[in-house]
Amino acid sequence: MLPAIYDFWQKAFEHGDSWAITCRFLNLFQYITFRAASAGLLSFILSVIFGPRVIRRLISLKVGQPIRTAAEVHKLAELHGGKIGTPTMGGVLIIGSVLISTLVFARPLNPFIAVCACTMAACGLLGYCDDYKKVKEKNANGISSRKKLGWQLVIALIAACFLYFKKEISGFGASPQQIAEGLAGYRLGETPIGIGAISFPLFKFALLDLHWLIIPFFAIVIVGCSNAVNLTDGLDGLATGTTISVALSYAFLAYLAGHFYMATEYLVIPHNRYIGELAIFLMALVGACFGFLWFNCHPAKVFMGDTGSLAIGGALGTAAICVKQELLLVIIGGVFVMEAMSVILQVGSFKLRKKRIFKMSPIHHHFELLGWHENQVIIRFWIISIMLALFGLALLKIA
Repeated sequence: MLPAIYDFWQKAFEHGDSWAITCRFLNLFQYITFRAASAGLLSFILSVIFGPRVIRRLISLKVGQPIRTAAEVHKLAELHGGKIGTPTMGGVLIIGSVLISTLVFARPLNPFIAVCACTMAACGLLGYCDDYKKVKEKNANGISSRKKLGWQLVIALIAACFLYFKKEISGFGASPQQIAEGLAGYRLGETPIGIGAISFPLFKFALLDLHWLIIPFFAIVIVGCSNAVNLTDGLDGLATGTTISVALSYAFLAYLAGHFYMATEYLVIPHNRYIGELAIFLMALVGACFGFLWFNCHPAKVFMGDTGSLAIGGALGTAAICVKQELLLVIIGGVFVMEAMSVILQVGSFKLRKKRIFKMSPIHHHFELLGWHENQVIIRFWIISIMLALFGLALLKIA
């Protein structure tokens, strides 16, 4: 909306229309920094204002979160017994706030905005179906793992194909020769790299180009991130708070990648003139999560459910691909990786050795069973997430 208003004003201003000269403040709408901050603020306000209404509506629909029985989780059932009946599907509040703010402040036809928003909505719809089945059948199983994974792969492959075949989506990097020659007066970042290239901040050139094989790689990133956030969403505000630090980091990365000088000559990271707009979408996600955390902090009045966690994970995975910093997500999203790996290791160990590595997985439950209070686990994981995000961003200027 605002970019369209700016475009209309700019044309009028160039023609010398009096009203356009009077309304010069509309020039502010062209700046990504202003629109990104405004999107974050609007999504926060929307979440806080509509949060109580959404919660009351979910309660009236009796969509309480099913809690696993003592036979399934033993001591954990005692710790989480008070959560029974807390409404779930609160992720609709996050998705709605993000999409509305993005439509107001961003250019929705920007290819990066479009693919991230559509992936978020599609994953959110899948999560909604899963939550609905859990509530309807009054158990914590929901859609079968195989069917859920199948639909996630379909969504991820569609997004991956869009990213691969859309011509406007292409990064720019520098070859090792250009880095050496840069000292002799050559401009860095002039060699274009395709969307199929893999990069990492420590290396000022593309590590390798997978070409069409990048499509399954992108699908793995999106599905993996979606499921990792879903596994992290087990304590009040844990996934929400962690998402804030990750989304904020990638909003910063998107802004830098869209700035020609900062990307190509100072940091030497993949650059695309369209990518800066993605910072608006990510800041809208940050604001929505802050607003949702208002109600989701311990003791939670609402859970995001798979509706929110699958949507957030899909959006973050897609955003990491768009910025061409997929590998950096392992560091910045380290808490999500830790949660997912704890489940993989636990299952693998039990199947191979008939022994468990952790008292329970995901790993946040392990620390609960060690005696940590729920708030201690949440805050400490938030701290780890912030430190990992700072470390990931610090890698941008090394070498």
